[in-house]
Amino acid sequence: MSDTASPPIRLAEYRPPAWTITDVALVFDLGRESSEVEATLMLRCDAPEATLRLDGEDLELLAIELDGRALAAEDYTQDATGLVVHAARGFDSCLLRTRVRVLPAANTRLEGLYTSGSLLLTQCEAEGFRRITFFVDRPDVQARWRTTLRAERARYPVLLAGGDRVAERDLGDGRHEAEWHNPHPTPCYLFALAAGPMARVSKAITGADGRAIELNVWVEGDDAEPCRYALGAVERALRWDESRFGRCYDLGVFNVVAAQDFTMGAMENKGLNIFNARYILADERTATDADFMGIESVVGHEYFHNWSGNRVTLRDWFQLSLKEGLTVFRDQEFTADLHSRDLKRIDDVRLLRARQFAEDAGALAHPVRPAEYREINNFYTLTIYEKGAEIVRMLHSRLGEAAFRAGMDRYFADNDGRSATLEDFYAAHSAATGIDCADMLAWYAQAGTPVLDVERSFDPSTGGYTLVLRQRPPANVPHAAPLPIPFRLALYAPDGRALPPPATHDAEPIPDGLLLRHATHTLRWQGLDAEPLPVLNRGFAAPIRLRMPMRPEERARIVQVESDGFARWDALQHLALDVLLARAGESVDGLGDVDAAEAALSAALGALLADTQAHPAFVAECLALPDFDTLADAVDVVDPGALVAARERLGLSLAAAHREALQRHVDALRADARGGLDDAAMAARSLRHAALAWLSRVDGGAAARRLWADAGSMTERMAALRALLHAKADGAPAAREAFAREFADHALVTDKWLAVVATRPATDALDDVEALVAGPCWHPTNPNRVRAIVGSLARLNPAAFHRGDGAGYRFVAAQVQAMDAINPQVAARLLGAFEGLPRWTVAARELALAALAPMRSAALSRDVAELLGRLPA
Repeated sequence: MSDTASPPIRLAEYRPPAWTITDVALVFDLGRESSEVEATLMLRCDAPEATLRLDGEDLELLAIELDGRALAAEDYTQDATGLVVHAARGFDSCLLRTRVRVLPAANTRLEGLYTSGSLLLTQCEAEGFRRITFFVDRPDVQARWRTTLRAERARYPVLLAGGDRVAERDLGDGRHEAEWHNPHPTPCYLFALAAGPMARVSKAITGADGRAIELNVWVEGDDAEPCRYALGAVERALRWDESRFGRCYDLGVFNVVAAQDFTMGAMENKGLNIFNARYILADERTATDADFMGIESVVGHEYFHNWSGNRVTLRDWFQLSLKEGLTVFRDQEFTADLHSRDLKRIDDVRLLRARQFAEDAGALAHPVRPAEYREINNFYTLTIYEKGAEIVRMLHSRLGEAAFRAGMDRYFADNDGRSATLEDFYAAHSAATGIDCADMLAWYAQAGTPVLDVERSFDPSTGGYTLVLRQRPPANVPHAAPLPIPFRLALYAPDGRALPPPATHDAEPIPDGLLLRHATHTLRWQGLDAEPLPVLNRGFAAPIRLRMPMRPEERARIVQVESDGFARWDALQHLALDVLLARAGESVDGLGDVDAAEAALSAALGALLADTQAHPAFVAECLALPDFDTLADAVDVVDPGALVAARERLGLSLAAAHREALQRHVDALRADARGGLDDAAMAARSLRHAALAWLSRVDGGAAARRLWADAGSMTERMAALRALLHAKADGAPAAREAFAREFADHALVTDKWLAVVATRPATDALDDVEALVAGPCWHPTNPNRVRAIVGSLARLNPAAFHRGDGAGYRFVAAQVQAMDAINPQVAARLLGAFEGLPRWTVAARELALAALAPMRSAALSRDVAELLGRLPA
């Protein structure tokens, strides 16, 4: 393997930089095949006699000067990772000028300066700037930036960089330049440029502080109309951050550029956000409701980084969740405030349980702030983002909204323009509220998901009711200490009345709940007339595994009496999970007869389908059975075939039982679901299409064919196409061919139908995927295309990925190795599909290990080599 022997970077070894950079002047002579970059760095040395080392990779050094003197060969040393300037030794400060050549068109890694179609773009987080010029590439080196872009006007008519544009000039000979200035001290990972033929949609607004701001969303080509929804999302995010967190935008322009080739979702570069085009381009003909919601969320996330990440940035990459976890919390709150809080919480917890819990329990588990890492690109995980957001949410629950806002104000005030740490974040909240929050830092140091075992007892003679809560560490971190857990609960009497809080307890009261600090807590009620119904961890107040056996009728009762939407959904999910596990041969405490349990689940779902007052989108969420990842996370040994079969059988059984009700919803919601992006129309579509997916299991695709013929939006067309293809219904091949033909020139829509093909829940879907990879739709240099085909199969099609002959494992492993030579970050994320390997059955594990074996002797990138080294051999 490649670089797994390279020494790890350790948090304990952090030291401030000896050399810092206060001001940067960059001049780019831009060209597709070759670009030249002149960098003038104002350097300051804070440690006498320290060596000046600059990071730099894949750079051809053309010239180098120190304080105006051209350096001789013996004055510096260049290697594959950077540049040492021997001549700078002993300087307190100096001016270093370098000129380098980079090759954008050859840059398939999409890090540094690269091409996407006719555009030149950059991606610098985490360590991409060192592929643009020599620099001290670490987040605690913050400088003021002046960037000049020069290029042929005909090829690159639009020249954008971070900050505000301060000048434009015609250079003659068909060339021009633009100069941009970012006055806010910013690390190099937030640098960006975009150049090429682009159109925009714009809006001029006035910020809450009176600043005039121009909002622009740009796209390659001359049709910017598909950017209009994203432009509205930018304004909504800006206004929300002003009102909810008191944060105002700090430049005169906010530019967003849509990129067809982009490894991640988006990047929050100061004043010039660059987005994966899938999170910008949308209209009702080409985008689904889920696309529109995703655009609003991601646009919000990147905009919110202007404060939580840019104005206050990171001391080092170990603090990554300080910007990402905090900003995910902020974008979750943004969506919840604008739409439905219950539905947003359900959506977030579904992802957390299915993917992050599995990550926390798998071979690639790591703390939110690990003690060390080897490759920073592998650090961009759901643990950093989603679990990090849950930790911030727990702080919010612990303090309450007003105190949390005071803590955030203090954090921004104390750390504006600084490179901060998690300790700084919690110190600010402690100082603002007078509540010592430092114990929350323990959540960042521990991998795995804590377990809370609950025992309950009722004494009918005294009316005494007791809950004993025992926190135990996750199985993969057996010696972990108890963590502080905000806990929300409710008790209901048999007549549905909410009962008062416990009469006695040994926990710390917090707003709307209790804080569990110790390994064991006891809560007691007195004088109850009958045994109550407990609802625990309401709103998913803490990211824990709650273990309390419940009878099916109790879970069904929660759906009737509980007011918290998340808790109602959660009760049905747990009931379905118990039935599915039992059908797969697992022992489930408290379930009793599995046929009776399935009947209780069916009755509860039937009641929801019959409830004319129920929110359509909530009912749609309840129709979504726990996915494969959630099932796998609930067992000690994962038998993929048994879990897939149990889920398929239950889905078919429930669809048959409720066929008439499903058909009624498909028919009755037709008018409400037609057109519009308001919440009511989207809710109607979500239920209609969820019902259609179930109905297509038992009606031969009749309803899906009618919707296909009648569809007026991409949301409807995709629902019909998915139902037809996944049911292998009559008309499915014709629909697929027609869809592909109509959108052959629209890459993002092509990705949609490819993903539908790759996720057909059948073992022979692998054959379809192999044909796609061998055909004209396969573009391995485009991350979206790779994710649509290979990623969809690996992550979203357990029937095909876990095929009994091991062909799914071999296919994905071969794609990882092939992609590693093109884009190591994409390859490493594909390899993540194997994270659960240690818990698979012996047969599945042996097949997977055999599939991975060829990679172990290959030359690999650091990204893939590190993750492969963490998987069992």
